[in-house]
Amino acid sequence: MSSERIKNIVFDIGNVVVRWSPEEIIRLTFGDCASAEEKAKSVFQSDIWLNLNKGLLSENDAKTQYRDVLGFTELECERLFYYVKQTQILIYGSVELIRRCKSAGYRVFALTDNVHEIVSHLKATYTFWDLFEGAIVSAEVGLLKPQVEIYKSLLYQYGLEASETVFIDDMPYNVASAESVGMNAILFKNTYQCARALKALGVQH
Repeated sequence: MSSERIKNIVFDIGNVVVRWSPEEIIRLTFGDCASAEEKAKSVFQSDIWLNLNKGLLSENDAKTQYRDVLGFTELECERLFYYVKQTQILIYGSVELIRRCKSAGYRVFALTDNVHEIVSHLKATYTFWDLFEGAIVSAEVGLLKPQVEIYKSLLYQYGLEASETVFIDDMPYNVASAESVGMNAILFKNTYQCARALKALGVQH
């Protein structure tokens, strides 16, 4: 693949730019428990969280539903959303990689399953969001990865050619879905591996 082919680089956010660790969030919220994995699934794979990610609920709506449906206390809900935000620390080297790609002349974008209030927190806490020329956020478009429509939304909204675009994500099924619409895609493991994979696609950074 020639270096002229890739013009656009699209970054997922969770576990690509910032850390996302559901089980850690659960342990911090509820204390060490043997069922942290199951509890994380009940919280973050629930219809409540999916609807929050699709923009159908506000954070306060979700807190109410977690109390009503899962029996969480008000304090547990407050702690949950505190740690949802505060555990999202920068992944080593990712912001620098975005900067290098942008400085090299590539158009950089974000495509993320994310919540309005979390995006606001990230924008207020870090400076990386301003590096993106544009972003598709699930809560703003009502779509979630790996729905092909969310990738098509990115391509359409910003006038991108799929074959000239590479998408970076930490989940194999999201990578496969991006590839299904004609995008190049990289399964993110760490920034060193990702940088090498970009260079293998001809991206100079």
